[in-house]
Amino acid sequence: MPDKVVIEAKDIVTRFGERTVHDGVSLTIRENEIYGILGESGAGKSVLMKEMIMLQEPNSGDIVVLGKDLGRITFQEAQQLRQEWGVLFQFGALFSSMTIAENIEVQLKEYTDISQEMRDQLVRSKIGMVGLDAHVGSLYPSELSGGMIKRAALARALAMEPKLLFLDEPTSGLDPVGARNFDALIVELRDMLGITVVMITHDLDSIFNIVDRMAVLADKRVVAEGSLKNVLQSQHPFVEAFFKNDYTKEKYVDKLSKVENV
Repeated sequence: MPDKVVIEAKDIVTRFGERTVHDGVSLTIRENEIYGILGESGAGKSVLMKEMIMLQEPNSGDIVVLGKDLGRITFQEAQQLRQEWGVLFQFGALFSSMTIAENIEVQLKEYTDISQEMRDQLVRSKIGMVGLDAHVGSLYPSELSGGMIKRAALARALAMEPKLLFLDEPTSGLDPVGARNFDALIVELRDMLGITVVMITHDLDSIFNIVDRMAVLADKRVVAEGSLKNVLQSQHPFVEAFFKNDYTKEKYVDKLSKVENV
């Protein structure tokens, strides 16, 4: 049985005034995979993710998420669909005037009618799930390190036990150890919760170590899609520059050799 498709974008065109960002972008994301979106600066990676989570509409084309066509969805269906995903924005986007526990609780209060006691239990559970100590719930974002903010924001993204998890540059701003630990956490959560992860990234360690499949955006379109092996077969100049430069060849020589010999 073929892998279930959970997100499909077809012929997406996005313009801002006279500037065209996407000109026929198409990609397919499958259930339970960690899917990377990478590309050159200004390629529209974050814009594409915003379109997938209904924060922005493309000028034309179709996006289907969990069987729902976003261009033809009703208000009620949209409200229900928003409960099926969690989002970690690049800088966390936590509410600075709220404690971490209050940040995580926001969606639970908005979308459910469960008791305060149950909300408190869920909040504690999510805090522990992302590897933070229980006392962090009583702290404010300004009292956390960059790595802790990422984990707290991830706990908030998981509050509604989503089927989809969107991550925008999740390891950006983290030191190498923190970035690798965060990568490991993403894999652990994917395996434990059975979720599909869509992540914008330019982090080569993430791409080589945890991404199952990916789409490379350049020249306003997807110039390569698939496994790392599939992408490496592309001769597009951006793919060549990103993956086949001397630094990448030297640092990832073993991984590149394994991929090429598969």
